[in-house]
Amino acid sequence: MSNRRRAIGAGAALVAAVAAGAVYVQQSSSSSSAGLQSSSSPTRQAAFAAAAKRYEVPESVLLGVSYLESRWDANDGLPSVSGGYGPMHLTQVAAASEPQTLPEAAELTGVDAAKLRTDPAANIAGGAALLAKYQRDAHRPLGVDPAQWYAAVTRYGGSAWFADEVFSVIRSGETRTTDDGQRVTLAADPKAAPAASQGVSATAAATDCPASLKCEWIPAPYKQLDSKDPSKYGNHETANRPAQQKIDYIVIHDTESSYASAVKSVQDPTYLAWHFTIRSKDGHVAQHVRVKDVPRHAGNWYVNSKSIGIEHEGYVAKGTWFTEAMYRASAKLVAHLAATYGVPLDRGHILGHDNVPGRAMSAVSEMHQDPGPYWDWAHYFALLGKPLKGAATFQSRVMILPDYAKNTWAYTGCDSAHPTAKCPSHGGASIILRSAPSKTAPLVKDVGAHPGSGKATMSVYDHSARASTGQIYAVAEKKGGWTAIWYLGQKAWFYNSKALRRAVAAPGQIVTLKKGARIWGMAYPAKLSVTPPADRVAEPLKYTVAAGQKYALLGTETGEYFHSVTYDSAKHVVYKDATKYYEIQFGHRAYFVKAGDVTVSTVS
Repeated sequence: MSNRRRAIGAGAALVAAVAAGAVYVQQSSSSSSAGLQSSSSPTRQAAFAAAAKRYEVPESVLLGVSYLESRWDANDGLPSVSGGYGPMHLTQVAAASEPQTLPEAAELTGVDAAKLRTDPAANIAGGAALLAKYQRDAHRPLGVDPAQWYAAVTRYGGSAWFADEVFSVIRSGETRTTDDGQRVTLAADPKAAPAASQGVSATAAATDCPASLKCEWIPAPYKQLDSKDPSKYGNHETANRPAQQKIDYIVIHDTESSYASAVKSVQDPTYLAWHFTIRSKDGHVAQHVRVKDVPRHAGNWYVNSKSIGIEHEGYVAKGTWFTEAMYRASAKLVAHLAATYGVPLDRGHILGHDNVPGRAMSAVSEMHQDPGPYWDWAHYFALLGKPLKGAATFQSRVMILPDYAKNTWAYTGCDSAHPTAKCPSHGGASIILRSAPSKTAPLVKDVGAHPGSGKATMSVYDHSARASTGQIYAVAEKKGGWTAIWYLGQKAWFYNSKALRRAVAAPGQIVTLKKGARIWGMAYPAKLSVTPPADRVAEPLKYTVAAGQKYALLGTETGEYFHSVTYDSAKHVVYKDATKYYEIQFGHRAYFVKAGDVTVSTVS
């Protein structure tokens, strides 16, 4: 019998044996994946142990790889945003050019692909079988020495950075309870070190990344598109940041495409650009535009000129979770950039693309919605070293902080063929806001996102009646277990109790609007001696607000405008004045008010 046929028979036997003879647990009824793993299934820890033993993979390596993929979560058998399933992120995607590890695992184990997608124990066995195959292909011995598995781990994840991060996790150890209530531990092994870690490449040394990320330089073109017209050029602007303009924001995007497609697009001079792209399967980072320069990524010219844009491979609604490898790579990059350029690590400055303000009322409905409600902001900030936390009792200023795994809402729009059908149930970072303290009350309105009626929906793409994890708001009223916050000029209600915590105290500053106060999407100088292009003109937002309304103060800006309308970079000019603005959490998006239009106070 060949090694392949032996592996197939042994794999099927392993799954059957694990299901019949391992240690069992009763799942929590509140688990988001309770339907996936019954009381007759093995514990997640036992499944890792059994698979490691059968395929002669060090258990620490198997646990470490899985942690970098999914943090050992089952995700109810639902795909990641890059088409991976289960604790081992076995992939099955439409594009033939993309890795297809799930069919390969099915062939190695003899287990049906559907079971590999939905049964955590089978999925773990499939991942172990793949690792063992990669180890044999590398002509390395099977067995218990983790140091010998660097090549196999690199191939499994797709990059040396992924493998380095796996061994970092093995050295530090991890313990957590998964999304379906499974307690899993990877015991720390401080001496674990790969036998052949790779150094920093020449292209990585030329980027703005920390050296440990091993970034790749894939440049976006700066090119004049019409030799007779210097106003026609792409796909970004040359600048001199931070010398001429301070960088105040980092914007988190998702690609709404594969990594390969995004990287191809950013090299098109007729398209738009961003600074970095991060690959889902392994956290590989490519840089396209130097941080000193300004790509057109955010849909708001002021934010473009003051920010760094990072695209993450994935989708708002195609798949429901992001890999741990991508979260960790992104957090390492953002922490480095924030420290280098003095960007505060808070939700007023680390923005989702869905938090970027519209420059004018007419632009609000055209703003983007990524990375969407499935991006785990609480976990992301923990990786940044700035965990989101606060006291349970609050008075005047509140931070949104639901339990991601338990925070499920009946979104629609995930299936383009059936736009009114409910999305698969999954945890998320956003909460729903209503017009009155009742679960049957209508959603709050957003006349910018929905011109005319203002009527919000439960579409996964519609953020107009939502608040997201880490965002801070001024409290307007409390009634029973309900809390109202000031939101787009109205009171927006959400339920919050000891049993169902959705917010915590966030002491700090708020602004109180004066009569005639106006809301702005860009913090420009009061007067300009040049005329911006039409899509860069600042206009006050036509939301109805009233004196006395209060909003959380997130930061302070002074008037700036980066004038860049020609290919000749010598003619790119920054205009500034002393006009003072406050950044506020006005709705789901951040906006600005002029300091003279508000009073500032410090509250608990």
